[in-house]
Amino acid sequence: MDLDLRKVRYFVAVADRLHFGRAAEDLHIAQPVLSRQIRALEHDLGAPLFARDSHGVRLTVAGTQLLADARPLLASAHAARRRVAVAARGSRRLVVGFRMGIVVTHAVRAFGVEHPDVIVDVQRLEWDDQAAMLLDGRVDVAYVRLPIDEAGLRVTPLFTEPRVVVLSADHRLAGKEQVTEADLADEPLIWHVDPHTQPTRHPHPTTGHFVRGVEEKLEHVAAGRGISFLPRSATAFYSRPDISYVPIPELTPDQVCLAVAESRESPLVDAFLAAARAVGETTARAAAEESEV
Repeated sequence: MDLDLRKVRYFVAVADRLHFGRAAEDLHIAQPVLSRQIRALEHDLGAPLFARDSHGVRLTVAGTQLLADARPLLASAHAARRRVAVAARGSRRLVVGFRMGIVVTHAVRAFGVEHPDVIVDVQRLEWDDQAAMLLDGRVDVAYVRLPIDEAGLRVTPLFTEPRVVVLSADHRLAGKEQVTEADLADEPLIWHVDPHTQPTRHPHPTTGHFVRGVEEKLEHVAAGRGISFLPRSATAFYSRPDISYVPIPELTPDQVCLAVAESRESPLVDAFLAAARAVGETTARAAAEESEV
């Protein structure tokens, strides 16, 4: 039995809305048509996907499982169409994604030595789109920072790096060689909405300023509204006279990984992964030697 991707797309629309009428509006189809398509999908799969009663619509256990599988499936289909279009144009192109502070130049150069005919583009990723851009084919391979939704992805640890506390230049701890979590116990915090950037002592923040980007974070810190945290590599890209970066060894190191969609089978991707791992091993050795000094 072949799975009809159009029906799966309809299912995801209803699962997101938990309302057939609003999902039908989003899809620009009539609600009775949508209902028939969902019933046909349930028949194809031999399981009810939604429970419908006077209280509304909710996912069944089978529906919850399908929703987890459906997003990577649809993204993979979209990525396949994108790659076919690129192949039809006769171009050899690789798109490499990267997160803030991660330098990809060395791996791109190493890859280019062996594949001088391949055009390599780079694309910066944010914490909330790194998985989506891999799954839907906008990037072929990416340097990501954990955590990431690994569904549909192959994720390989590459190296770790320490994190630092971000302070205003006139903060009482600015310029210290290092600080502890106890030193910062009463400090107001600037939270990044990426949970991995938070200190372990505050896993579920409920107060303070919430920001999405590093630039916003630094503006709040410089204004004296609180402190924050960054991977050490990011500090080289955000040097400001009104900001001080101080090591805080107690925090869990930031984990950098290589990620690629599970469905992505490509000699070019494999070659770039090999180049990136070789460069990553060199980076890890250099970091270890630096920590011993």
